[in-house]
Amino acid sequence: MNKSEELNALRSNLLQNDSTWNAGTNMIFELSEEEQSKRLGYTPGPGEPSFSEQEAMAQANLLNFNVRKSAYGNEFGAPASFDWRNKGGLNFLTPIKDQGSCGSCVAFGTIAAVESRIKIIKNNAAYAVDHSEAHLFYCLARAESRNCGNGWWPERALENYKTTGVTDEACYPYTPGDQNCTGRCADWQNRVTKVQTYSNKTNIAAIKEWLSTNGPMIACFSVYSDFFAYNSGVYRKSANAQFRGGHCVCCVGYNDAQQFWICKNSWGAGWGESGYFRIGYGECGIDSAMQGVDALVDTAWLNNISVRGLWNNKSDRNAYAYLGNEGWKRISPSNDANFYLLLNDLATAKTAGRNVSAHIVDGIITEVYA
Repeated sequence: MNKSEELNALRSNLLQNDSTWNAGTNMIFELSEEEQSKRLGYTPGPGEPSFSEQEAMAQANLLNFNVRKSAYGNEFGAPASFDWRNKGGLNFLTPIKDQGSCGSCVAFGTIAAVESRIKIIKNNAAYAVDHSEAHLFYCLARAESRNCGNGWWPERALENYKTTGVTDEACYPYTPGDQNCTGRCADWQNRVTKVQTYSNKTNIAAIKEWLSTNGPMIACFSVYSDFFAYNSGVYRKSANAQFRGGHCVCCVGYNDAQQFWICKNSWGAGWGESGYFRIGYGECGIDSAMQGVDALVDTAWLNNISVRGLWNNKSDRNAYAYLGNEGWKRISPSNDANFYLLLNDLATAKTAGRNVSAHIVDGIITEVYA
């Protein structure tokens, strides 16, 4: 069966079954099965449920959610619908990316969630953040013998974000295809962001509560042959669709009325609904579990950054500087000599309109180079 015949058969199936979604041709659908599989990359980690077990858990979660919702209403208090692309008119997501022909979806889904969490923590939808999927996958996953062919899983991605940290995209730009981590910039260790804590939620109500309060989450699911042809609507696996593998994305919202999750994919903006898709609650294991970042480590070098404000009160060594778009940071109160030296450097730079480089440790300015 050629691609045209395959698409026609799928559309006929969807029409006969009053489907909630539409199929169409796109660059991913037109690929061979082998090339399509390279666009995936999630595999259950050691001790994690299998794909079939995850799907059964998601179906059980959906049944439990609907029973409890019918009996008790919206007991957890989360909104009935939510979308981080439009939170008070602001979009807290970063642009759609494309993993290309490499099973690096876990890195893309994880980084999408972290990038948005940073914007939300700073309450600044315009905050510029772009982390390196290449660093996370070609360096940190590679160190665990993971590659484009055998994929990864979110728990290890988050643990590596926590222990080593991930640098910015400019330090190690992503291109698809296995690499040996030699592409990092020389000062990558001074440019990493680290996760402090993260959560794992395993039922629909808890996922909704966390997502609407804290930010987008990492979601993994079983991919079937019909998903590659997704064009619009709320995806639910069609009859006769064949299992192809696992995929991780970033869940950014939901809707109770139509019972769907809104997800950010990593197949480029030309796929699906401008790079996004909607998928039904309980479908393909999507909500058997999702992970989200609770807090990030506020420790980093901030290079070539402006001093936008200074504040202090009458308490000894109690002063703050507002650095660029990073917000207020306390000037280290460790001792008089260092405190007044830092304060003088920051005040001089602010008055002169000069940028500085500052070292931040747990939100406290410890060094300044003006």
